[in-house]
Amino acid sequence: MLDFMDKIPLAEWTESATSWIQDAFAFLFEPIKSHFGDFMDFISGDLLPGIPPILFILIVAVIAFFVSGKKLGLAVFSIVGLWFVYNQELWDALMSTVTLVILASLLSVIIGVPVGILMAKSKIANSILTPVLDFMQTMPAFVYLIPAVAFFGIGMVPGVFASLIFATPPTVRFTNLGIRQVSNDLIEASDSFGATGSQKLFKVELPMAKGTIMAGINQTVMLALSMVVIASMIGAPGLGSQVLSSLQRASVGTGFVAGIGIVILAIIIDRITQNMNKGKE
Repeated sequence: MLDFMDKIPLAEWTESATSWIQDAFAFLFEPIKSHFGDFMDFISGDLLPGIPPILFILIVAVIAFFVSGKKLGLAVFSIVGLWFVYNQELWDALMSTVTLVILASLLSVIIGVPVGILMAKSKIANSILTPVLDFMQTMPAFVYLIPAVAFFGIGMVPGVFASLIFATPPTVRFTNLGIRQVSNDLIEASDSFGATGSQKLFKVELPMAKGTIMAGINQTVMLALSMVVIASMIGAPGLGSQVLSSLQRASVGTGFVAGIGIVILAIIIDRITQNMNKGKE
């Protein structure tokens, strides 16, 4: 029995809960660490590096050209920026970073959109999940490295896991917001035509909310990218590891160049996702 002035053993409870989860779900964590890790190694080590850098740069430039409304600005920036990364011999690190960002973002969207829909449809789910999302967004990003290492060891897999937790809330919140902002008149009209719940969701609510949802996805991608430096602390390869090693060696120049590479990638991803949103409005 705890007295009023006794310290609540929250740290001990957390460690006990973590140990229990490790033991109870080891059958799940080990295959994820092994198979998903092999899959990520294949993408970052074989698939993406197997594409000639010039071809990769041109593909990104073409995508940027069309999503920006056939304007040259973003396409030219993509060519110059990615060529600079290649020129600085950081191409392999860039491919690892792209792999981490793409997989973390995809998983965040796959999880976040259905959860956002659930929150929009259920007041109980909204009441329960809102403080959970507040907790996820306000907890320092470094803290997520601890359970990531405990469950998955070191490497890219725990980096994706930490990025997933850190980056999912915007997609959930914006999906919830977008569906709630759909006009009641449209909802009533669909009801009057006898639309089922799924028809109303996929043909009315999601199409009307897609601009807001895309804005949330954009924020999710950018948050996943912001984790690359932090994830490098637990062995995730990429441009972030270059920054971390430069910090450890006090190598200002190398760290600055790697940081510029992250900025270039961030600008390209941000502008492409923003223009994709504009194109769907």
